[in-house]
Amino acid sequence: METTSSAVAQAPAAEDGEPVPSARRTVDGYLRAPFPWYGLDEAFTGPRWLMQVGLSADGAVEHGSVGHGDEPSVRSEFAAGGDQDAKERFAVVVTVAANPVRRSADGTGLLEATSVSSAAWLAGVGLLSFTWPGQMDHSLRDDWLEQQTETAWVLADDLEGEDWSTLSLPVDGVPTPFHYRESEYGWVLAGSTQAGVHVGAYGRGMSAYGLGFAVVKDIAAYQG
Repeated sequence: METTSSAVAQAPAAEDGEPVPSARRTVDGYLRAPFPWYGLDEAFTGPRWLMQVGLSADGAVEHGSVGHGDEPSVRSEFAAGGDQDAKERFAVVVTVAANPVRRSADGTGLLEATSVSSAAWLAGVGLLSFTWPGQMDHSLRDDWLEQQTETAWVLADDLEGEDWSTLSLPVDGVPTPFHYRESEYGWVLAGSTQAGVHVGAYGRGMSAYGLGFAVVKDIAAYQG
């Protein structure tokens, strides 16, 4: 899926590489979206925070993410087999507009269609953005991330493969099938809604099995 950034599923980073605090993120991009945003439903009562929107090649808002729970930081313990209980508990929900192949605004090219695989890939890359092996040399870490990102794409492109199972979760109160997989880094899931968008999610420390999704009634409430 073409976007203006390959890191759109993760929190925006400051100059030192750490995610930008939610207080420094704005709701403006979210308000420009012509589609509804999804987050965890009202059964979740913890903190909610904005992350980042992603733009198509012609500058239209095409997808974005909102977070729930503890704001995650980049962790290296996974590479060393760290204690899962010592890590943050969070779930990030990715909303992707369900678009067909279409011409760009200037008429000079075509924009790729989006699909459930798009949501699965963005969720997979988002999870990786918080699990870089921090003890690696910078160049090796970049190689690791590139390799894992490619793996996330391959997995997202084969949602019927053995790496995925099916999980039914409520979306706006309606049981909805999702493609679901777990890894040493956390979990990833993806599915579609009746509201014309695809939904992906990723997290760790919070079980995916008890989650429910719903249209965000007031995205500004995620500014904290």
